[in-house]
Amino acid sequence: MLVDDKMNVPGSVLSGRETRSRLVPAAGLGVAVLVLAIAQAWASAHGVMGPLRSLVDDYFANPQSAAVSWAGLGLACIGVPARTRAIALVAAGVLDLLTLGLQVACGWHVSIGTGPTLALTALTVVVLRWEGERRRTALQAIAFGVLLVMASKLADTWLMVSIVAGPRVLDQYVQLADRALGEPAWVVGRLLDTLGPIPSHVLHVVYIQLPVAAVVVAVWQLRHVSTSSWPRHHLVRTFLLLGVIGPLGYVLFPVVGPVFAYGPLGHGLEIGDWPQVWPAFTTDPQPMLFDSETARNCMPSMHTAWATALFIHSRRGPRWLRWAGTFWLVCTLLATLGFGYHYGSDLVAGAVLCMTVESALRDPERGWEHPRVRMVSLGAAVLAGLLLAYRFLANTMAAYPVVAGAVVLGSLAAVTFLFYATWFARPGSRLAHWGGRTPIDGFAVD
Repeated sequence: MLVDDKMNVPGSVLSGRETRSRLVPAAGLGVAVLVLAIAQAWASAHGVMGPLRSLVDDYFANPQSAAVSWAGLGLACIGVPARTRAIALVAAGVLDLLTLGLQVACGWHVSIGTGPTLALTALTVVVLRWEGERRRTALQAIAFGVLLVMASKLADTWLMVSIVAGPRVLDQYVQLADRALGEPAWVVGRLLDTLGPIPSHVLHVVYIQLPVAAVVVAVWQLRHVSTSSWPRHHLVRTFLLLGVIGPLGYVLFPVVGPVFAYGPLGHGLEIGDWPQVWPAFTTDPQPMLFDSETARNCMPSMHTAWATALFIHSRRGPRWLRWAGTFWLVCTLLATLGFGYHYGSDLVAGAVLCMTVESALRDPERGWEHPRVRMVSLGAAVLAGLLLAYRFLANTMAAYPVVAGAVVLGSLAAVTFLFYATWFARPGSRLAHWGGRTPIDGFAVD
């Protein structure tokens, strides 16, 4: 009886775990397909490409983003053995070269990205034939790679949603609020004009290649998953959750940015001459009717949020990675302002959003104890307060810029300080104790 009981219970538990391990991925796949289908239906109804059509183009020699396709393959390759990884990457490169040759021969638009898409698909088919832990590890890495690609496709459609949902934009309010920060978009924009084309080119490359930089950090964090367990937390989780939460602001707070609302890309609807002419002070800001082509993707600045996440996750790495994370953050902030894509207020909101989301995910072993709840609550409250102030107190902020600027930057500093105390303070110090970074119940702080 005792032997039978001991044998039967683990068997039932194992059976339940196996069932759940199969049901959860299947359910996730079903939800993903449903979301993509809904997004494609909406996109088709509004005359835009949509995620599924974009994916088809990736397969048939007209990829939309080479960086995202290669980043997705690179992330997927983390979970497979070195030999399989090398074969997949070489095959992707060869396929991209063949695609380029076909495009040139047929006179088509020249672009790359089809190779990694085909290689990722083939890799998935091969891994599905594996068994055991090797299969589970590889499929998890592939899932992250596919999610990165799909998130990019959905993001393009969501930008169109922001246009339809926000025909009138709130740039006049944010520009007024930005007086409290010294209107940095005008300052940095003029500075880049003065420095000439080389700094602008460097910043442009950094700005558009953010997914590649993120994969470099993720690869370093996940480099051992094919031979050991997955880390407790990594950059990809933060990136994906930011991509889900952040763009909601595009609909709730539609803003197009100074280069559009006040500059040369306004399609005749601009109300200024960014960055050459400082905008006139107005005491009666109004929502502006804007075009149906420009995405309302400023508030919060997701490039700032993602670059901040990259910076945070590079802190545990070797010196070269820490320097690279710092370089990417600084250059991204300069690019978002210098190219007129964002106001300073957007950047503050993006940084607060990043630290809030990161705090909800980081060190899951610590659970939702008081320090985590305190940090997430403060971040959420500050973010909500900033958005409300930008919308309803813009005149006051512009009239009292020193006080308002001190409040905005002080709020950012408070969130940053608490974030550091909660997750990075030196264990054993008074600050770490206050932030909850103390070993409890066998938990060893990194």
